[in-house]
Amino acid sequence: MSALPQFFQSPQHLTPAPPLPVLASVTHDTPLTRVSLSLVEHRIRLALRFGHPLRVLRLSTGWRCAVFQLEAVFCRTHWACLDDSSERWQLMVLQACMPWHGMRRIAGIQPGAQLLLHAQGEQSVQSVLQQIDAIEALGIDPVAVSPVYWRSLGEHLVARQSLPAYTVAQHVAYRANEVFP
Repeated sequence: MSALPQFFQSPQHLTPAPPLPVLASVTHDTPLTRVSLSLVEHRIRLALRFGHPLRVLRLSTGWRCAVFQLEAVFCRTHWACLDDSSERWQLMVLQACMPWHGMRRIAGIQPGAQLLLHAQGEQSVQSVLQQIDAIEALGIDPVAVSPVYWRSLGEHLVARQSLPAYTVAQHVAYRANEVFP
C-alpha cells in the first residue's frame, strides 16, 4: 500500500474555521455550499488546499464538512490509494454559486459549484500545486486570484502546454477592474 503523499500530510494547508460571529449574518435562506472532507489513513484524503469556509463541522472521526458562502472560491484536493495499489490524484478550484450561474453537480459538494479548474493525475496536480505555492509566495491569497486565470490554467493543462505564472501586475489589474468595473 502506498504512503500518503507529503503534500497531503501537511496540516498547514488546512484552513481553520473562522470565529463563530462570521455566521451571524447567515439566515435560514442564505445559499450555502457544503463540501465533504475526509481522511482515512493511507487510503483517502479529501482536503481543502485553500479557501475560507464560514465553518468546518466535524461529523465523525475522519469526516468533516466545510461550509462556504455564495461566490467563495476554494480548492479541494483528492488523493486515494485504490485496492490495486494505484493512486488517484485530483484537484479542483471551485466557486460557490447559484444553480443558474453554471453550477455543476460534483460528488461531495452540495448543491454544486462552478468549476474553474480541474486537474487529474499526479503530474498535473503537482504542477498546479506549484502554481498555487508560487501565488502564495507573492503574498497573494489564492481565493483572490482572477477566475479567468484558473480557467486559463485548466486550458493549458488540457492542451499539455506550460502553465502560465500569475503575476502581481495581473493581480493588480484584476483587483482594479473589480473595484472600478
